[in-house]
Amino acid sequence: MEKNLRDLFDSHGGILKTGELLQNGYYHRKLQELINDGEIEQVRRGYYQCIDDNSYSEVVIIVRLFPDAVLCMESALDYYGYTERTPSAWNLAVPDSSSRRRFHISWPVVKPHFISESKFPVGITEAEIEGRKVRIYNRERTICDCLTHRNKMDAEIFNSAIRGYLKDPQRNEARLGKYAAILRVQRKVREVLGVWL
Repeated sequence: MEKNLRDLFDSHGGILKTGELLQNGYYHRKLQELINDGEIEQVRRGYYQCIDDNSYSEVVIIVRLFPDAVLCMESALDYYGYTERTPSAWNLAVPDSSSRRRFHISWPVVKPHFISESKFPVGITEAEIEGRKVRIYNRERTICDCLTHRNKMDAEIFNSAIRGYLKDPQRNEARLGKYAAILRVQRKVREVLGVWL
């Protein structure tokens, strides 16, 4: 691959939009040649990445395609070490005003969670995964979400999440209480965690 194209991809975090390629002189015919030669691939309509030994990871694609999203539920549990199961999809929290259509992609597999505007910003923090900064819900928000969706979660994953949180020296009980009030899960926190906290 020519160096300036590699530099162009690198300067845009590994993913380029069709418009960005066009602005840099890579018109439709040239794009088709690069795809046919196996140098780039379409990751979603209008988005491309390079194909080589250092092909970009799923996390890079997630960050670029969904900059407004926040890792949540099983993806957050996995990051904090509260589950031994690798999630089958990237769990992404987004405001409930988000378009549903943009999540219809074949790879990477994403599972959107549409959150009300008032509850969406609660507990957003930043983490680093594979050298990339990502937005993720903190421990306490993640546990509140698990309590909210307990009936929809696999019992083993739920129990592992609660045990993981209780053993975590970085847990913050005051913050958990504050978030429980905002997210209306105080009773569930008392029922499930009250004995241990």
